[in-house]
Amino acid sequence: MIPENEFDRLVHLAEYDLDATELETQLQDLAKLAAKVAGTEISLVNLIDAFTQWSVASEGIPVMQMDREDSVCQYTIMGDQPFEVLDLSKDERFNRKFYVTDDPHLRYYWGVPLTSEAGLNLGALCVLDKMAKEISPEKVALLEIIADEIVNRLKISKTVASLRSKLQHSEEKQKQIAHDIRGPLGGIIGLAQIVNEQGDQNRLDEVLEFIKVIQTSSKSLLDLADEILSSKDALEVRRSAPAENECSLSILKNKLKNLYEIQGKQKNIDLAVEVNSCKSELTFPKAKLLQIIGNLVSNAIKFTPAGGKVSVSLDLFEKGQRRELSVIVKDTGAGMRREQIDAILQGDGKTTKGSLGEKGFGFGLPLVKHLIDGMGGRLKIESEPGRYARFEVNLPV
Repeated sequence: MIPENEFDRLVHLAEYDLDATELETQLQDLAKLAAKVAGTEISLVNLIDAFTQWSVASEGIPVMQMDREDSVCQYTIMGDQPFEVLDLSKDERFNRKFYVTDDPHLRYYWGVPLTSEAGLNLGALCVLDKMAKEISPEKVALLEIIADEIVNRLKISKTVASLRSKLQHSEEKQKQIAHDIRGPLGGIIGLAQIVNEQGDQNRLDEVLEFIKVIQTSSKSLLDLADEILSSKDALEVRRSAPAENECSLSILKNKLKNLYEIQGKQKNIDLAVEVNSCKSELTFPKAKLLQIIGNLVSNAIKFTPAGGKVSVSLDLFEKGQRRELSVIVKDTGAGMRREQIDAILQGDGKTTKGSLGEKGFGFGLPLVKHLIDGMGGRLKIESEPGRYARFEVNLPV
């Protein structure tokens, strides 16, 4: 099921720059409250991207992920009203799904969209049970309030991340200003020192006294600039414990394996993530990285048959005072034709099926291109149909 505004919805979700591994503690209490209100065994807070439904908080079962086309919530995000299925086992859309035929043998589903202020659905809050239930109008009203609070917390998370980013930018700008004034100040001090050393040869006592004042003031400003530039304690803290809006190659590697290794195992695909060990602890902003790399990895897994391999290579290159993140995602899957590659690089894409017949939604790779362009990066695609596809991303960080 694809909403008419799907690409806008995915872009909007990406703007929240959410990390599925960090949301459970923020939303767990609301998931528990939803189950309590509905009187069900299970509740889930689900976010839905181009390929995957991410359960970021839950009650009754562990947080999980599943292919988007297997979910019930894909129907919930199609509209702006709650979606209910009284008996999943009697509904042709769901009666063969693993969560109905196998443990936990679900029967009842009720879900409500998580709608942002922009009117776009980020995902759904749902409650489920192994037996038939009835959700009264009073309970529906309470569950909708809980859903609104979930969206509020996601918005707060987005706002805090934005403020941290602006603060970091401000600190970097301050250091740049300090760096820029070092040169002129050094020249003033040097000139003042020369005039001072000439002493009586100037025969201008007033000028000499004035130069001494300039020298003293300039030296104080230079010390201040040095202090701003060095900030040794702050730098040591940043190296040992990256801020919440920062990342490193080693942290990014662990996140990717935690988030996507299970998808690979479900299809018997080997997911390997390698980093340049010499630069594994250097920090950089993590904005949009999981959205970009995650979509590439999900796409690679989707189009790689069982027994295949998906490899991710992460590296950092330093160019002057700037760093560039290099990401290479390669798979041994279906590959793409030249016209397909051109369509993606032009921001277009069409629905196709994965190696196990999974439905393609046609928005994952165009979204990646959109995000890369927005960050001033570059995307390169190489492929040979039936053998491999290779995506190379370079992002200024």
